[in-house]
Amino acid sequence: MAHKQVLFRSAAREKILRGATQLADAVRVTLGPRSKSVLIEKKWGAPIVCNDGVTIAKEFDLKDPEENLGARMLRQAAEKTGDMVGDGTSTSTILAHAMFADGVRNVVAGASAIDIKRGLDRATKRAIETLQQISRPVSTRREKEQVATISAHNDPLIGELIGEAMEKVGGEGVITVEESKTTETVLDVVEGMQFDRGFLSPYFVTDTEKMEAVLEDALVLLVEKKISSLNDLIKLLEAVAKSGSPLLVIAEDVEGEALATLIVNQIRGTFKNCAVKAPGFGDRRKAMLHDIAVLTGGQVISEDIGLKLENVTVAQLGRAKRVVVDKDNTTVIGGSGDQTAIKGRVEQIRREISDTTSDYDREKLQERLAKLAGGVAVIKVGAPTEAEMKSKKEALDDAISATKAAVAEGIVPGGGLALLRCIGAVAEEEARCEGDERTGVQILKRALEMPVRQI
Repeated sequence: MAHKQVLFRSAAREKILRGATQLADAVRVTLGPRSKSVLIEKKWGAPIVCNDGVTIAKEFDLKDPEENLGARMLRQAAEKTGDMVGDGTSTSTILAHAMFADGVRNVVAGASAIDIKRGLDRATKRAIETLQQISRPVSTRREKEQVATISAHNDPLIGELIGEAMEKVGGEGVITVEESKTTETVLDVVEGMQFDRGFLSPYFVTDTEKMEAVLEDALVLLVEKKISSLNDLIKLLEAVAKSGSPLLVIAEDVEGEALATLIVNQIRGTFKNCAVKAPGFGDRRKAMLHDIAVLTGGQVISEDIGLKLENVTVAQLGRAKRVVVDKDNTTVIGGSGDQTAIKGRVEQIRREISDTTSDYDREKLQERLAKLAGGVAVIKVGAPTEAEMKSKKEALDDAISATKAAVAEGIVPGGGLALLRCIGAVAEEEARCEGDERTGVQILKRALEMPVRQI
């Protein structure tokens, strides 16, 4: 039985703070226009050269378990920021460390941790309100390029590519990043769509580093009902295995022996496949399945129109040049649907938008239209070495997420200036607090200065 080491009070605080400080010191050098890069050793593969805070945080692993606990706590701030907006992870790490370190010092001096937390919450709310007030919208292509350029470590080529991609597919469109077979980085816009359903089992993953299932030249099976019985699928799976093509299954749900059989075929390498739930609910799910069918040139297998799953042939399946599935989203690229049919479907959705009186229905129809008509922009990254390729791909992923966040919520002055402008509002909140709550407000006030001091 493994033993647990238990630490209390100052011994615990000191070790946790020491670990958090080590992570913050490694990340802080990546902040600002004169930032430095960090070289990360990998046990397998090439070393990583990066100046992305969250990438450094994810690779950070300390020998001392208590210190590592502090680093892992701080990493959460970077990961949450990265998941939500894709950039600003170094700033988040510096802010989180400043608040944590200052908070620990005050608790050691006898302050109430509960009251400090309450003061921090009040101050944070005021700071966020101020940031929302001073933000301004991003609308022009030039502004999008500027946001992307800054996020990609001042690389104007990446900024131009992302600006062009967003102009072509729109704010709701999908932009993906792939490795190029040449040393050039180019933009390619293809017909495709993305919906918010991920794989039903991690066993379908083919790229373990990015946790994605990638299917090239895939067949697409669209089923309106649940699939649970193997008997319904067996003939089709035999035909798919003979064809040598991977299979994407989209249904209301896939469970039981049907799901188990797909997983076994994936693990054994009989043929690549992936199962996902169909997007939406009720009538909207049916409509979105038909959208995917039009895009891929397949049929929706529905008993309403006399089609039974056990009688389906490969000819009734859709086709796509590439399918990428992660835990949250499925992206279908290069569907082989008829262009006239796709245009007809788009016009039908536009008519439904103009006819509907429900704001909710209109919003959902507009989402479907964006998915069907917007297409997918594919940025193919080229570089002379594997390390540079990886660094470029990470910069592109950051820049795409940051630009989309900027379009959705606006931009504020950079270089830590926006955080400095929040200090006045936080000071007003400080005047309304007393005791250790005021101490909590003061901690945030000092933390807001840290990004500027680092830059």
